[in-house]
Order: sequence, then structure tokens, then C-alpha cells
Amino acid sequence: MYEIGNIRIADEVVKTIAAKAAKDVSGVYKLVGSVVGEVSKILGKKKQTNGVKVEIGENECKIEVNIIVEFGHPISAVAKEVQKSVLNAVSEFCGLNVAEVNVYVQDVKILDESPIEEKEEVAEEE
Repeated sequence: MYEIGNIRIADEVVKTIAAKAAKDVSGVYKLVGSVVGEVSKILGKKKQTNGVKVEIGENECKIEVNIIVEFGHPISAVAKEVQKSVLNAVSEFCGLNVAEVNVYVQDVKILDESPIEEKEEVAEEE
């Protein structure tokens, strides 16, 4: 096979693929970005890749994903599944060797807070 030129995949492409793969994992509430990303979101500049950072070299890349986990899901299991999902998706769609997928769990989201509030009300009545 002849080499006819270079192929360069933009960072945003890898971020988009990694973000989609991470969001699809059961137990991931959402991705969270940096302070700058959160301020941009408030100002109406919502990016689907907030919470994902990539460093791309010649043939490999490093990826960081910041997530919030839904309460009730084992945090370490969700994080490991995010690692696997991101690694597989980026490897398959981009053909890059993924050297690292670092997952940072920033928070836990309690989806249904009403039972906790009811228990607090009962305690106050006693």
C-alpha cells in the first residue's frame, strides 16, 4: 500500500466521540466541564464535549473525562465502564491508539430526593 499523505483528526472529533461514549454508559448522569465551560453553558454556548479533554500525538492519544454518577450505581464500576466505552469508541472510529482514559468523578446526583425530605419531616414532627 502506498502512503499518499497524512490524516489528521481534529481534537473536537475525538472529544465528540469520547463524550458520546461516556454519556451512553449506564449510571452516568452527565459530563461536567471546567469553570470556563460551565460559564459558557450559562451564556448559551452549550458544547456537547464539556467534561472531555484530549491530547493527541502522532498515533496515540490521552483522554480525560469528568462525570457525575447517578446515586445507586457503583462508582468504580461506572468509571471502569466509561474507560472501556471511550477506549473502544475512539479506537474503532478514529483508529488511534488510546494510551490512557482517565475518569474523574466530580459528584453524585440523587435523582429522587422526595423520600429523603419525607424522612426529615417525620423526624421534625417527633
